[in-house]
Amino acid sequence: MVKEGYYFGVPPLALGGVCFFLHWYATASALVFLALFVFSFFRDPERVIPSEAGAVVSPGDGRVVVVTDEESAGRPGKRISIFLAVWNVHVNRSPATGTITKLEYRPGKFLAAMRERASVENEQNVFTLSTDAGELVFKQIAGWIARRVVSWKKQGDKVARGERIGLVRFGSRVDVWVPKEAEILVRLGENVKGGASVLARWTGKAATSKLSETSAAETDANLTATGKRS
Repeated sequence: MVKEGYYFGVPPLALGGVCFFLHWYATASALVFLALFVFSFFRDPERVIPSEAGAVVSPGDGRVVVVTDEESAGRPGKRISIFLAVWNVHVNRSPATGTITKLEYRPGKFLAAMRERASVENEQNVFTLSTDAGELVFKQIAGWIARRVVSWKKQGDKVARGERIGLVRFGSRVDVWVPKEAEILVRLGENVKGGASVLARWTGKAATSKLSETSAAETDANLTATGKRS
């Protein structure tokens, strides 16, 4: 569980204990239930990160609600949007290995995260990630219930595929944009897991020669790093 879970879960749990001591059993039960829900919401399970070349993994747990053609800064590509329900894990992960060249916070609305307009109009963190294959973009997007996007990273940070980068509180959405040459491997309605499910395969021209030089030891080191919080 991430540390935020203690900040939100311990107070109702403690208050529930007080209510139980005062024989206010109904109130005590409701508060304990709330605390258990909060602890569940902030859970942070380990994931097995795919090692295959060019794999772009999901930034979050949830259901694929959009796969569409979309331009980014004038470049043709595709956007994959994933809706995170309140029962999903809300820790977000980097979709690929690279350097965060830009991290932009955009204030906005709190439309229901299922709505198409949420990708543009809602409060969000927009990450531009420079990888060996090229540049991709992914977003943390707040929803109607989720009203806080939290990044644990900053511009200039290097991240590994599947590394934890932040969370969105209480129901949200994540978007991933990849160039048009990427092969999309998911479909609408599919359930995915952050860091573990492969959304697309994208090696790019620049990555081909570099990948041939990568040793098995370097790959193992990368996988070890992604299993730890930075």
